Amino acid sequence: MNHSSFYKEREYGYISREGKTTDVTQKRGQYISGYSVGILYLDGCWYPVLPGNVANLSTYQFPVRLKKVPNCTTSRLLNGDADLLESVIQAAKELEAEGARAISAACGFFGNFQEKVANAVDIPVYLSSVVQIPWIQVGLKSNQKVGMLTAYADGMSENLFKSCGVYNTNNVVIQDLSKCTEFSCILEDRGTFDNEKLREEVVMAADQLVKNNPDIAAILLECSDLPPYASDIQRQVKLPTYDFITLINWVHHATSQRPYYGFV
Repeated sequence: MNHSSFYKEREYGYISREGKTTDVTQKRGQYISGYSVGILYLDGCWYPVLPGNVANLSTYQFPVRLKKVPNCTTSRLLNGDADLLESVIQAAKELEAEGARAISAACGFFGNFQEKVANAVDIPVYLSSVVQIPWIQVGLKSNQKVGMLTAYADGMSENLFKSCGVYNTNNVVIQDLSKCTEFSCILEDRGTFDNEKLREEVVMAADQLVKNNPDIAAILLECSDLPPYASDIQRQVKLPTYDFITLINWVHHATSQRPYYGFV
């Protein structure tokens, strides 16, 4: 294969600040450009999507592109409905065709399809915040734990963890939010919630989790609706706090490297 044509098939074009780039190509069928991360999201959800939420575009300091997965309801996704796989793969392939350099998602339970979607497309896939667990674990002492806040503990299955590359959950402690009064508004698509009460609920849940497990050394927020409260949680428990936005920022910067300028 001609190496020049091989590299041109990859969507990593860049116009320099000097404006000297002359050979610019773009694959046929792709009209959208200037973004790196495509994000899959659910169908039919009804609740406020706040700044900080994965599906709120004001969350990012860079452009992203969203793609709805048809018939992917909250209930089906949280319970790992295997019949969703074809639709998830199709949406991922559409994002790839539209120029995405990597794919993420707007719910941690897309992690049930992580491995199969990654094998179905030719760009990196990170569908769940759960994929960060091995990175977090490697930085902790062997006797320390990761505390996870999740929207639905019953859905945190062995299949989901393994699909996300997590084979050791012995040091993962899970706190369920599904029974919280305000947070349940999200799961039940009730269209509204009291933001300050919800904030209080998730902060109190994190606080109780750490108090009950003093060996927790880091927090992971599984749910894509939790990043708006990440800073509040961190100020309360005073621990590193990982979420979907730490993941998507990492993916974006890895796929959108820019040259450095400055003094030496």
